[in-house]
Amino acid sequence: MNTPNYENILLTVENDIATLTINRPKSMNALNTATLIEIGQAFDLIRENQDEVKIVVVTGAGEKAFVAGADISEMRDMNSLQAAELSKIAHNSFSKIENLPQLTIAAVNGYCLGGGCELASSCDVRVVSSKAKFGQPEVGLGIVPGFGGTQRLTRLVGRGKAKEIISMATMISAEEAHRIGLADEIAEPEELMNKVNEIAAAVMKNSPIAVGMAKYVIDRAADLPLDIAIDFETQMWAQTFATNDQKEGMSAFLEKRSATFNGD
Repeated sequence: MNTPNYENILLTVENDIATLTINRPKSMNALNTATLIEIGQAFDLIRENQDEVKIVVVTGAGEKAFVAGADISEMRDMNSLQAAELSKIAHNSFSKIENLPQLTIAAVNGYCLGGGCELASSCDVRVVSSKAKFGQPEVGLGIVPGFGGTQRLTRLVGRGKAKEIISMATMISAEEAHRIGLADEIAEPEELMNKVNEIAAAVMKNSPIAVGMAKYVIDRAADLPLDIAIDFETQMWAQTFATNDQKEGMSAFLEKRSATFNGD
């Protein structure tokens, strides 16, 4: 996959893993409009080249921050219409992450605040440094989270805890984030990417069709009534039996060998 030279992000692909790095370390990787647009463009490119990418990792440049928030210097003088447009751009890009067939992993290497927490929450899995700090500090700036924080955070940690985190506008530790379900795995800073690669390797052994379909079922059916969700799961389960990956996976099991999945 040919990756463009972006101004605010880096996109690399190696061993079927795409790594998108927010590359604005001088501003703690703050998300401005241009960066949000580039994130969306990068995920469009990844979707167009699904055969070359099985896992996507999102991280931030440097050791201090994953993303310390949205760019306040850009937002300070915005009016309501401009703020609404920025929110739409962010939602568009983050929805592309959330709806990607491949599994996405946020490798959180430092401050993960405001827009950064919202970006991480749009990924499927969050692997975090033991020194990471999470928070939604928007109310301390006189605004509310506008990049999905009131919604994705609530779905991850529950209404009461989301209201507490947002209303207090204070930072929480990696350990607390893990306890409440915001972080899925914790690693020491020097072991963060090893842990990410360990998870990626385990996922990539499996059928990419099945992984993508499982992600789709979880995301689409989680808020449905249980009987409807079960019906939906049954439909998706049945569809997997029309794939070559299903034939290969079950044949390999019965033949006591490792499966070789082609994603078809």
